Amino acid sequence: MGSFKGHFLPGTLFLVVGLWHVWSSVVRYVSNPKSFRVRTWNPVPGLDGRLKYLELYVVGVGAFIDLCIELLYSTHLKFFVNGVLNPSHMNDFEHSGMLLMFFIFGVIALLSEKTRLLSLPKGALCLIVATAFCAEYLLFYFHSTTHKGLEGYYHLLLVFLIGLCILSTVAGALLPTSFPVDLSCGIAITLQGLWFYQTAFTLYGPMMPDGCRLKENMVVCHSPDSEVRGELLANFQLFSMVLGVFTAVVGAYAFAASRVGHSDTQSLHTGQNGLDQD
Repeated sequence: MGSFKGHFLPGTLFLVVGLWHVWSSVVRYVSNPKSFRVRTWNPVPGLDGRLKYLELYVVGVGAFIDLCIELLYSTHLKFFVNGVLNPSHMNDFEHSGMLLMFFIFGVIALLSEKTRLLSLPKGALCLIVATAFCAEYLLFYFHSTTHKGLEGYYHLLLVFLIGLCILSTVAGALLPTSFPVDLSCGIAITLQGLWFYQTAFTLYGPMMPDGCRLKENMVVCHSPDSEVRGELLANFQLFSMVLGVFTAVVGAYAFAASRVGHSDTQSLHTGQNGLDQD
């Protein structure tokens, strides 16, 4: 069983990185569509380049802090019992393994960008971050914590969103000049962060559906009908998030195009309109 903080913290990290990825992808495309390339991370302008690697620091440091919470604080350093891994903290060990993969990605990306020790192509970085998402997918799909009922349904939808992150990052390595692929990656990460938030507020916060409650670290519904209503509510929540994110993406594209749009962007849309009229 998870907790509010256990979903809120990773949700914040995914949401911040996802929103930044979406905005950066849109700005880079409308600025110069012909030179557009897929990126696993995006530099932050300002302060003479000192903020350039901020996203990678957020990923690496954020994953490391969450890793320490799961591995050191939550387990109280009681890693072994009678010579074997403490069965009471298998959930924390699994989360630590997932977070370690994102920490490794942050470190490798920083080494690749800032040093000559490990110079990797963009496609390789896409596959590395896809590996981190695969570790997250396997964690929530084969979780030692029994996810049943309404709790299981919320985590099943989370697994689908993680799968979209895997597909979009792998596609980024195969289609390195595709704007839709890069944008879809940012959208998938954003939706994952939002769904972590929704799970936290629904299962461990004030938005628990009627007829269900948190009892002894388990979500219990009074009847099958209450559980079905909770699942239908989850579907509606996810649909609302998808609609909201796509609306925000369209608005961001329109705003960026009006401010930093390149002449090539205008010609592309003009040419497409001409084809549609023909």
